[in-house]
Amino acid sequence: MMAWKCGDCGKGFDFPSQLETHRRSHTGEKPFTCSRCGKGFATSSQLLKHQRIHTGERPFTCSVCGKGFNQSSNLAVHQRIHTEERPFTCSVCGKGFNQSSKLALHERIHTGEKPFTCSQCGKGFTHSANLLKHQRVHTGERPFTCSQCGKGFTHSSHLRKHQRIHTGERPFTCSVCGKGFKQSSTLINHEQVHTGERPFTCSQCGKGFITSSRLLRHQRIAIKRFKMSSKLRIHQRIHTGERPFTCSVCEKEFTHLSSLRAHKVTHSNERPFKCSNCGNSFKLAGDLKSHQRSHTEERPFSCSHCTKRFRNSSDLLTHQRVHTGEKPFTCSVCGKPEYYWILKMEGKNSIYSGEKLYTCCVCERGFSRSSGLAKHIRSHSKEKPWKCGDCGKAFNYPSELATHRRSHTGERPFICLECGLGFTQSYSLLLHQRVHTGERPFTCSECGKGFIQSTHLLKHQQIHTDERPFKCRKCGKCFKSSREQVSHQRVHTDERPFQCPGCGKCFKSSGELVSHQHVHTNEKPFRCSYCGTGFRRSSQLTVHQRVHTGERPFTCSKCGKGFIHSGNLLRHQRVHK
Repeated sequence: MMAWKCGDCGKGFDFPSQLETHRRSHTGEKPFTCSRCGKGFATSSQLLKHQRIHTGERPFTCSVCGKGFNQSSNLAVHQRIHTEERPFTCSVCGKGFNQSSKLALHERIHTGEKPFTCSQCGKGFTHSANLLKHQRVHTGERPFTCSQCGKGFTHSSHLRKHQRIHTGERPFTCSVCGKGFKQSSTLINHEQVHTGERPFTCSQCGKGFITSSRLLRHQRIAIKRFKMSSKLRIHQRIHTGERPFTCSVCEKEFTHLSSLRAHKVTHSNERPFKCSNCGNSFKLAGDLKSHQRSHTEERPFSCSHCTKRFRNSSDLLTHQRVHTGEKPFTCSVCGKPEYYWILKMEGKNSIYSGEKLYTCCVCERGFSRSSGLAKHIRSHSKEKPWKCGDCGKAFNYPSELATHRRSHTGERPFICLECGLGFTQSYSLLLHQRVHTGERPFTCSECGKGFIQSTHLLKHQQIHTDERPFKCRKCGKCFKSSREQVSHQRVHTDERPFQCPGCGKCFKSSGELVSHQHVHTNEKPFRCSYCGTGFRRSSQLTVHQRVHTGERPFTCSKCGKGFIHSGNLLRHQRVHK
């Protein structure tokens, strides 16, 4: 029997303290007040839980993913994500939920009940919390502030999502490819890439979409009201596939007459669109507009991951693949999805065949890619219009100047997620990541040795040919590459152009400087996957790993004995002399 009863509702309690706490639900008394925001609570335990919002304390941690929570009940609900337990089921549609409160909210979809109404605009809501969030639209209140950048948010969930930009946290991981995402909804959409599921289908044309938002965008085209019947007919060609306008030269078909006219310019030498700044002419107005940004330095397309900006949307799309890891272009020879740009696909086969399709008309040097030839031709012209304001060095392209400027500013915007090492160029990051993955896509046809870069393969192949076309004018020594020749000449001139900003010591090559700087930081970014030993250089790691793998790539031609180091082979060969 419960001796202590409430005089208002008749509910019984075992202790008078419980009755006193319960009575506050009738009186509205809230004696426990938060010192931060002034909010009142009926019990001290409720105040304690609330204060964790301000302190950020999350004492209850998930044993599966490590996520923290400020209440044990929230942790219990969260763990159902991992167990996929959904004990609360809708009696109308059978949908399951991991919380009873979510089921109650869901049931209002079937009943149409919206009991909470905004006094400003009359909009109804199924939940009081949604009404509270909505009212901030009218008041402009943003109570949740980011401690890193000071940006304010109307919802605490929006703040948590935003903070992942600073922390780089991606708690939602794809079980198929291992890719991480900042939001669970993004993960769900991504998983449909693997399953091929397109649950949202257009009732007009039957086209499927991964997300409802993409279907809605598509449907706006289908249900769009056109003022003129001619526009409607043109629009309907999207669905019918009709292309009534054909090019008389190449027989390519188009849906619009204007598209055909723009295309015809590609067959003629006519360049009607002229730049008022430099006089360069272009075949299309869009090409002129893109070119003019090289004069104005306008870069309207910004990357949401690293804030890098671009002149063209296509350049932004290509760059974003660095962050997403997307590799849409597959080599027809080796099948590797390695190259990120269409121009890099052009000429990949020539890496294997050695074929050089593009020849310089000045010096007859051959190139496997048209882009390589275009850059090389500028080497014959002394004109380099893009100059560095710090050192006066000139460049052929503004992108080269932007990359060079980072040598003065020290900016390294491309960070390796494995070891934290920063790079000035996205391509350098891509090459570096192969150190961690062990990927060596370029293989020597003579000895089977793999390389991270195609240039390393080309240099290595000179070992088999023993060709040394670059000769030192001082001592007559020959080298396999011009870079080795330039580095060697510093032995005669004693030039040391690369200076350490930490101690002032100078070096003959940038590689020696980078390796030396690890001495100051004690950084050893290259770790052995077998024993965990760290190394300052990737080459040291490669040599060390041969201890574990037993690989001995340097073989004596006299007796067949193998060695881990080329230096050991040279010392051994003296035995035979």
